[in-house]
Amino acid sequence: MTKPFFLLISLGLTGLIAHAAPLKTPTAVHTQPNSNAAVLKVLAPGTEPEPAPVEIMAATPAGWQAVQIAGPFEGYVRNSDIDKGLRVKAGSSIYLKPANDSGVLAIMDAGDKTTITGLHGKWTQINLEKKVVGYVQAAGSAPINTNAPTLVDVPAQTASTPPPVMSNPAPVRNYQSTGSDGVILPRLFQGKFVSTRRPFTPRRPYDWQINDAAGVRYAYLDISKLLLTEQIEKYTDREVVVYGVPTALPDGKNIVIKVESLRLK
Repeated sequence: MTKPFFLLISLGLTGLIAHAAPLKTPTAVHTQPNSNAAVLKVLAPGTEPEPAPVEIMAATPAGWQAVQIAGPFEGYVRNSDIDKGLRVKAGSSIYLKPANDSGVLAIMDAGDKTTITGLHGKWTQINLEKKVVGYVQAAGSAPINTNAPTLVDVPAQTASTPPPVMSNPAPVRNYQSTGSDGVILPRLFQGKFVSTRRPFTPRRPYDWQINDAAGVRYAYLDISKLLLTEQIEKYTDREVVVYGVPTALPDGKNIVIKVESLRLK
């Protein structure tokens, strides 16, 4: 294709998209030009989608329109893609969920702004400040596919709907739930993430605990299952949600949660 011809096509695409009529109905923005792909966002009627770069539009299949959606977005990167400065390495894939088969939200570019918001075993949860390319059906009026997955925050390593967050102190027996095989199941807990280390005082059984709204400890936290624990200090004195298995300590007065994932509330 000659350069002038490509320029004419580009100008035509740009003009067509820039003057597209506002959406008439709620319209799903998919991660791929496929109605079964995950939904980034649902645009309200009256919205005028921002067009994607021309080169992406030129490669978009017929019947679809590539658009840009402003962040922030929640995403996940492998721990190996975090450098020593706790930054996401350029070129890293940012996934929709903490799983290799969850699909890619975006590719990290130099200069993209990210904030670490959670730890999930071998994965790091981030907040991504970046415009992401998505796809809407060209007419902007096709019905939303209710079977398409949406990008909601689901704790890692859960295969079903997670249990409710436990935010108030209770006897340990009330914290525990068991499966059909008698194995204690992990649960969600929320509270303030606090260090137990104090100068000139005996060391506690664990270095971290979670406090209730009154500032009272209701569980120690065992973070040995988390990787990249050098990030842990950033959660100090902040409201968090932890996911893990609660167990009574031998003293019968305290519990410890073996943390499987940790994120900011």
